[in-house]
Amino acid sequence: MKKSIKKMLTLLLTVLMLAAITGCKASDTTSTQEDEPVVINFWHHYSAQSAENETLMNVLIPKFEEENPGYKVNAVSHEWAELHDKIIVSASSDSLPDVARLDIAWVPEFQKMDILVALDKEMADFAEVSGQLLDSAMSTALVKGNYYALGLNTNTKILFYNADALAAAGIEVPTTLDELYAAAAKLSGKNANGQEVWGLNEPALAGWNICPWIWSNGGAITNEDNTKATGYLNSAATVAIIEKLAQMYKDGQFTGFNSGDIPMTDGFGTGRYMMLLEGPWKSAEMDGAYPDFNYATADMPAGEAGSHSVLGGEDIAMFKNGNNEGAWLFMKFMTSEFAETEMAKCGQIPVNKAALESDTVKNADFAPFLNAITTAYARPAVASWSEIDNLLSVAVTDIIVNGADAQSTMDKLAADVDALLAE
Repeated sequence: MKKSIKKMLTLLLTVLMLAAITGCKASDTTSTQEDEPVVINFWHHYSAQSAENETLMNVLIPKFEEENPGYKVNAVSHEWAELHDKIIVSASSDSLPDVARLDIAWVPEFQKMDILVALDKEMADFAEVSGQLLDSAMSTALVKGNYYALGLNTNTKILFYNADALAAAGIEVPTTLDELYAAAAKLSGKNANGQEVWGLNEPALAGWNICPWIWSNGGAITNEDNTKATGYLNSAATVAIIEKLAQMYKDGQFTGFNSGDIPMTDGFGTGRYMMLLEGPWKSAEMDGAYPDFNYATADMPAGEAGSHSVLGGEDIAMFKNGNNEGAWLFMKFMTSEFAETEMAKCGQIPVNKAALESDTVKNADFAPFLNAITTAYARPAVASWSEIDNLLSVAVTDIIVNGADAQSTMDKLAADVDALLAE
């Protein structure tokens, strides 16, 4: 009897000890799970071997994770076109990231797919955060009355000119469109070697190329809310600037967009193109290919409506059904003065107003572009922009190269664009 009781007590004690040990292990497991950081999946198109990606991985993400110990960022690099297509495919399989760096032209397209978060609706401090960024950059995120991204980095085009050629011809740097037309006429013709030279170059006739001329002359692509093209794309001011460029082409003063034309950098560096509009990357191209060439830059010459170049760049956005809280923290960090200044060291033009005032930015190679981005306009933020852009390029080419009637061609284009905007 005593032995039986002793055995029972021993067995009971063993069970209790096992239960205690199991309980401790369960508690330890729960504690470990609770301590694991939340992963923020970030897709981007910084080139894997670029200085931007190195800064992202070795400076920015470690800094963010240090300041937000509950989060870990999983950053994945894709090629530009690959990222666009991967997002579309992932949307159908519900495997989107939490946040991504997007080309500004993609924002309206993805908004139409209903996969982006309307930040001004969902984020209580949106106004405070967006107020720290350039209005021009934030305009790229505004689609149908709501903001679906934050501006991340920007760029625009300014005037590059052959400094020696202008000086030899006694021409002052053009500050107005009329002065540019006069300079182009004087600089065109034959050089000392008997080669043909042109005063003005554009490598294409799409929106990126044509919009600065249209806007500065007082024309437009659509109305302010991007719902109507008729009365804007075919307005007197829009038609007049297209006709002017067509006349310059006819007079041998404007070229570069036809198959077989001299590539822009080579044409400029060899003195065949005297003036052109280009972005900050052109400086690096010229310094690499033609380091001894004497060129200079100036703002887009002003027309009737002032000086308005075209805005490029990228935005950062979050996707629905993701970790929106973590994504928003990361988006705010990536658009902060610190992150934007660090990226400026790699050649990215910031959109953060405080970063734009830093010595790092003011002393950078892209300093001449800083004034231009404050007056530059973004192309219409509509999902059908790629289709509109193709139609615009075809119509303008028909007018400039083939001599089509400008008014009737732009009238038809405006009607076609109206139909696309109504979809």
